[in-house]
Parts: sequence; structure tokens; C-alpha cells
Amino acid sequence: MNAGETERRPWIVGVSGASGTPYAAAVLRALLAAGESVDLVVSRASRLTLLDETGISFRDAHWRDDLREWLGRGADGKPGTFAVDVDDVRHWSAGDLAAGPSSGSYPSRGMLIVPASTACVAGVAIGLSKDLLQRAASVVLKERRRLVVAVRETPLNGQTLRHLVTLDDAGATVLPASPAFYAGATHIQDLVDFVAGRVLDAAGVGHTLYRRWEGELGGGSRTT
Repeated sequence: MNAGETERRPWIVGVSGASGTPYAAAVLRALLAAGESVDLVVSRASRLTLLDETGISFRDAHWRDDLREWLGRGADGKPGTFAVDVDDVRHWSAGDLAAGPSSGSYPSRGMLIVPASTACVAGVAIGLSKDLLQRAASVVLKERRRLVVAVRETPLNGQTLRHLVTLDDAGATVLPASPAFYAGATHIQDLVDFVAGRVLDAAGVGHTLYRRWEGELGGGSRTT
């Protein structure tokens, strides 16, 4: 590194196989808009979910084009809704256990798993590390960096609840993908952005994705 250069410290974003790929897209767009660097890990199961929910095939060989198409869509699936620059995204294959994020010496700010399936939650909670997503999360925990787990499932059984308590005990933030309505949502994108905004709040990243509660009843019902 040359004198004066700043070490790149990305947020690792893991996308697991739970339904909710619009949440991941909103988080990624907001991180990039905030000037943050991103290392992206898209699990094998999540690629099937992405194909089902958006019709987009996420391919390692064409990941940049596929990511740009994905992030350009709104939560309603309409193409070209957003213009996104993905130049500061680095993609790692989920099967690459020699990738940078697999080591604690690799610099990162932390990791956001959005959405997090119950299988992913279980794997991280017990330290399974079956793929790069789970391994990167384990590394973030052992290095005492921020880990936000946006679990997307309902209802939750007892085993999953115990896994979530384990993650909380280990220092992770467990954040159910549960949108609120006080912000005056009028579109599906508003509900998605609320969850994405709460993920970024937990990570300490600034954003303007939703109207914050200011202690005034009825504020969300008024148009501005």
C-alpha cells in the first residue's frame, strides 16, 4: 500500500436462501450510496430464491451484470427503477473457502446477513462453516466485529429460537425482517426500505431510507 492510501474495509453482505431478496437489494444499494465498500457472498440456495423472486440468474462469471440488473429493480420487480454503481463491490463465490473473508486477518467492518434463513442461522450458531457465508460470519464473531442477522421466517420453532439466542449471546444483532407502519408506508418498497434501514441502523451506517419516529402521533399518516 502506498503512503496516504486508505485500507479498504468493506462490509461483508451475505445473502442466504430465505425469501426476501428485495431486502438484500435495498441494503446493498444503501451501503453503496453511503460510500461503503461491499464484499458480497450469495449462497447457492439464495440464487434459487433470487431466480424465483426476480427471474434473474446470478452467475459467478457474469456477477457484475447480474448484480446491476438485480439492484436496479424495485421491490415490485420493475426493471430500471434504480441506477446503481457497483464498482466498489467485490464478489466472492460461496464455495470459495480460501476467499478473503474466510480469515480474521482480512479487514472488514463486519457482516450483514440479509435475509438470513433458519438453516443459515443454525449453521452460524453452531459454527458449521459449510460455505463461505457461514465461515465469514464465524470469523466476524470471533474477531468481535459487528454481525447483523436479518432472519426471515415465520413462525419460528424452538430450535431456531435457541439458535438465535446463541447468536445474541455471541454478540450478534438478531434483527427479524419485520417492517413497521408508523413511517407512513404507501408502497411495498417503503416496507422493504424500513427493514433495510433498521439493518443499517444496527450496523451504524447512515441512511435516509425511512421516516424516523419523532414522538408525534399521526405523523406517518400525513403526506409531505
